[in-house]
Amino acid sequence: MKKTFKLSHPTIKYPRLIEATKNEVKKYLKRERNKKLPEYADFWGFDCRFGQTEALAEEIHVAQINEKISFAESKEWTEFYLEILATPAQRTKRDAADEQEDEYLESEEHDEDR
Repeated sequence: MKKTFKLSHPTIKYPRLIEATKNEVKKYLKRERNKKLPEYADFWGFDCRFGQTEALAEEIHVAQINEKISFAESKEWTEFYLEILATPAQRTKRDAADEQEDEYLESEEHDEDR
């Protein structure tokens, strides 16, 4: 999906356009995730870009999409550009050292809570 969303309409109010946009993005992501994966892939990854225009678009994580749309709403943009490209991806195995470090950090957090 490479699309410039218009956030102005003569009869539809601004908050409703924002909600419709978020819903359209959510449906697109769901539709892409339900597609058949290639043999070598474990999951669908998404390369995303967001900006006021296509030229100003910056890379973002898929989890930031709603946050960025809300940001556009707070700035009262009349349009924004969103690009979401689905790419098959494969999970990478974590090293044992990384897992031990994570466990150590988690135990430190629990110690601070006490």
